[in-house]
Amino acid sequence: MKINKNKIINDPVFGFITIPNELIFDIIEHPYFQRLRRIKQLGLTNMVYPGALHTRFHHALGAMHLMQLTLENLTTKGVKISEEEHNASLMAILLHDIGHGPFSHTLEFSLLNGISHEEISLIILHKLNALYDGKLDLAIKIFKGEYERMFFHQLVSSQLDIDRIDYLRRDSFFTGVSEGTIGSERIIKMLSVKNDQIVVEEKGIYSIENFLSARRLMYWQVYLHKTSVSAEEMLIQIIKRARHLTQKGVKVIATPALAIFLERNVSKNDFEKDPDIIDVFALLDDSDVWGSMKFWVDHEDFVLSKLSKMLLGRKIFKIEMSNTPQPQEEINKIKEKIKAHFKLTTEEAEYFVGSGKISNEAYISSGQKINILTKKGEIIDIDTAVELPNIKAMSKIVTKYYLCCPKEVII
Repeated sequence: MKINKNKIINDPVFGFITIPNELIFDIIEHPYFQRLRRIKQLGLTNMVYPGALHTRFHHALGAMHLMQLTLENLTTKGVKISEEEHNASLMAILLHDIGHGPFSHTLEFSLLNGISHEEISLIILHKLNALYDGKLDLAIKIFKGEYERMFFHQLVSSQLDIDRIDYLRRDSFFTGVSEGTIGSERIIKMLSVKNDQIVVEEKGIYSIENFLSARRLMYWQVYLHKTSVSAEEMLIQIIKRARHLTQKGVKVIATPALAIFLERNVSKNDFEKDPDIIDVFALLDDSDVWGSMKFWVDHEDFVLSKLSKMLLGRKIFKIEMSNTPQPQEEINKIKEKIKAHFKLTTEEAEYFVGSGKISNEAYISSGQKINILTKKGEIIDIDTAVELPNIKAMSKIVTKYYLCCPKEVII
């Protein structure tokens, strides 16, 4: 039976999205990509914003749609883009997040040791390329930034890329945080190419200022919301405890895929030595963790049981933010209180305290810059535009330090 591959998807943010060709249809249908339906875009942020239930699947399709619009816009401005380059760019942005594990960024370095989701994405890209007879060769070059026409890579990954344009619009929509709204259509219309680099036409400069401002606000109000940070810290501690017990020989029930990542400290080396490990990773999604956690609430280990009950019941650690790191003496006092309150050992008490730092990087002026194309044809960095002092303020990296623990223990 012949399958109709000319599909149109109704996206709540951008409306109808057309799947442009059969190869992209087949990639979307592949289990590697379908897994993204079961990975929340914003991890545990729905514990703060109940509407934040959208997935990496939504985001990938939205980014592909925006890439289509961008390439069409550049073509109308005289930028020569071949059909191969067009399709490769769509595949590169469609698959840019395919390496995310459960809860997106939250467990990136808890389930895996020293390997990022970008590296996992590249491994999966190579697997798909082998499956589809080398038809992703150019997409991989663009993804890695190895194609000579650099503006294609900049559309996939830069300080003003299609990824960011989609997630700001999408995350703002699903969280209901209107401050994150950006004029995505106008930004795309203002993009052009000069010397094989993406530039923004001068008349679009205020749209870019709004884009950076919205990104900064979304960081503090959504991505780095203190309750989300605390919930994610709890999840990290739960996985650490489950892994610790498993590797000590204690039986910890988990889904088959999750069990492997609890039993082994999987690193980049393992992916190179064991090509099958990527297929096991590609079975993992949010439901593996939630489903396993529902077993862990009844585990004989107090730490694993207590933390699992707390997170499932949304009993989030109390969290305090400060501009300077918490003194170690204060952290030690809290650990002693936890030991006494729950009757724990020093080692067990560690799992009930989370600390670290978060940074809001709206625009990193020392990195790959956002370039403005002036009416005179000159290219200037946006942070040198004299009319926009806000850009300089947003270039400043703001770091905050957090400390969290159960509410029963007063910070």
